[in-house]
Amino acid sequence: MTRLLTPDELEAALRRVGAERYHNLHPFHRMLHGGALNRGQVQAWALNRYYYQSRIPLKDAAFLSRAEDPALRREWRRRLEDHDGHAEGEGGIARWLALTDGLGLPRAEVEAGRGILPATRFAVDAYVRYVRDKSLLEAVASSLTELFSPTIISERVSGMLRHYDFISEDTLRYFGHRLEQAPRDSDFALDFVKREARTPEQQEQVLEALRFKCDVLWAQLDALHHAYVSPGLIPPGGFRPG
Repeated sequence: MTRLLTPDELEAALRRVGAERYHNLHPFHRMLHGGALNRGQVQAWALNRYYYQSRIPLKDAAFLSRAEDPALRREWRRRLEDHDGHAEGEGGIARWLALTDGLGLPRAEVEAGRGILPATRFAVDAYVRYVRDKSLLEAVASSLTELFSPTIISERVSGMLRHYDFISEDTLRYFGHRLEQAPRDSDFALDFVKREARTPEQQEQVLEALRFKCDVLWAQLDALHHAYVSPGLIPPGGFRPG
């Protein structure tokens, strides 16, 4: 980047990244939302996505361990509370387990991570390390995929309810909460990076962080498509439907 963007120009550049690279464009998601997958393929998606959900609190805890500003910690710790809840059976992880329960996946197997694809594990673990090791500015910017999540959530809920008789509103209740939480979180993160990215180099870091996070999400869907759609090569240890 050769010049300092205005805050509005930076936001526009971030939104272009999402328009070009967000994983709602991936063929696997289009199949999922359009009713083109069978029950086993939907199970594989929910199982692998659980690994991502289960690591979000670890990534946020790593962020908090490095944040020296109490105001920033107060804001960010709400993310931990959203996913872990305040008691057993609450929070986003518990709601995702309600989805895997509803799909007939044994909870103990899901929580143990059995059947997770290697590429899923590698991509998600890379994201945790990224937030742990990069600057706080880059870590915050990597969360900005939440800017685009309300659209994909709306598509997912309506599409899955319409096309799959083994899906119910109750099993999808995770997404209703995210429609409230994601805009709140992305508003904070967007304001933060627009304010704190004060040089062209920092602005490029912010854009690269969002590209990286889009790649993390895309890689997970690449792995699912390769294993369960085409060519259908499930790696050793991977979940086998049926």
